[in-house]
Amino acid sequence: MALLDRLPQHLFTARGWGMLAAGVFTLAAAQVMGRRDLLTLSILLLVLPLVSLAGIRLVKPRFRVYREFHPSPVETSSPTTVRLAVARTGAGGGRANMEERLPPRFGASPAFRFPSRSAAGGTSRYEYHLRSAQRGQFRIGPVTAEFTDPFGLSLHRQAIDGGDTLTVTPAAVVLPATGLAGARGNDGVTATRTRANPSDDDVMTREYRHGDPMRRVHWAATARHGSLMVRQEESVTTPEATIILDHRFGAFAGGSSAVPSRQAGQAAADGYSMVTSDTFEWSVVAAMSISAHLGERNYGLRFLDARGGPAFLQSPSAPEPESEEYGGTSGLQSIAESLAAIQLSGPHHGRREAAAGTLPGSRAAFVRPRSLAGQDNAPAAFDDGLMDKLSAHRMRGPVIALLGRLSAEEAHALAPAAGYGTNAFAVLVADKPAELAPVLETLRQGGWRAVAVPPSAGIAAAWAAFDEDVPLPPPAADVRPGAGVAP
Repeated sequence: MALLDRLPQHLFTARGWGMLAAGVFTLAAAQVMGRRDLLTLSILLLVLPLVSLAGIRLVKPRFRVYREFHPSPVETSSPTTVRLAVARTGAGGGRANMEERLPPRFGASPAFRFPSRSAAGGTSRYEYHLRSAQRGQFRIGPVTAEFTDPFGLSLHRQAIDGGDTLTVTPAAVVLPATGLAGARGNDGVTATRTRANPSDDDVMTREYRHGDPMRRVHWAATARHGSLMVRQEESVTTPEATIILDHRFGAFAGGSSAVPSRQAGQAAADGYSMVTSDTFEWSVVAAMSISAHLGERNYGLRFLDARGGPAFLQSPSAPEPESEEYGGTSGLQSIAESLAAIQLSGPHHGRREAAAGTLPGSRAAFVRPRSLAGQDNAPAAFDDGLMDKLSAHRMRGPVIALLGRLSAEEAHALAPAAGYGTNAFAVLVADKPAELAPVLETLRQGGWRAVAVPPSAGIAAAWAAFDEDVPLPPPAADVRPGAGVAP
């Protein structure tokens, strides 16, 4: 058995290798004994496995694979059910061993037999579950099938589909209610009456007009006036919130020579490269949480990057990369998918060795994505491009900035942007928040309510610091790991 284990396992079965060995032995015996019948037998024993090997590669069984994810996309740390349906479409019969190839993060690849015991109509159905603790897009599959010839002598393994992409979105954190909505109602909606003229429409009712639905008839006013009166129309003004999502490499990796966090290493080990860091992951989850929090209150959302462009233009998972405005349930879903694979952009070192940029045991190098090419000559952050976008929606709602490390010059450039929103909130995420005290002071002087947090801080705690009734931490506050919000 030890000798058999050293032989190539993808060509012949144990029976095939045994027949070849018997053929070689018989051929040697025929030469020694001079027996022509042994020579004929040896040729048969040697040729039959080779013919079966050629036949199984020329006349291969064909399959069709259907794969579904429920739910799709799925949030981090939530399970998704993968449903497979495999059907034979070409000639051939017999059983086959199949395996679904998975990235290493998902554990062992599931294996199954075809056809299954419960196969119906020539289609076998299988089901298994996946869970990912980190966001991203991952290739699930392909299904590989290993089958033998009718004599069980040779083996052939092939991929029978191309696989599908599973999108894992960041899970939103429940945020506490704050005074962000200002004078708006609990649902974030302000009702304003539409007055067409200064006479009839200045009151709560007006005369009936052709085409008005009968359900709007105000019967009490009708009885008083002696003619049909209807309730006055109301229009609903949807509040807007602008979220500035900074995803510059230098802001979240501490400079152009910094090394991304373990997230990038794990992704590279799975065959998917995503440039990120612990601080940026905090910012991504915060963006999803704030979007869900405001979306529940009927806010329309606008996502911009630090240069005023669409925040998700570089995200490979974005359904509409050039879109800036989102609203309703579909808008939240689009934001979640866009955040699934968003990564850091901008000039940085292209490669990092496994010891620095990847997990132990991984030989994958840290490669600069193609989408970042040409970013070196991009406009400066927080320049006129961003200000023009904010000015176009002046005073329509709050401005919320999710930032990394800022220089003093960048803080001075961003400070005036607070004047374009009804409120202005800024969260700076850094490993050492205490070093950002001068930057926070510059932003606060410009009208921002600004806080700095470490990546270990709670998102809900940082959000609660924006409440109008909760004082912001003083610049000289001490910063300790797990302390939450820091100056």
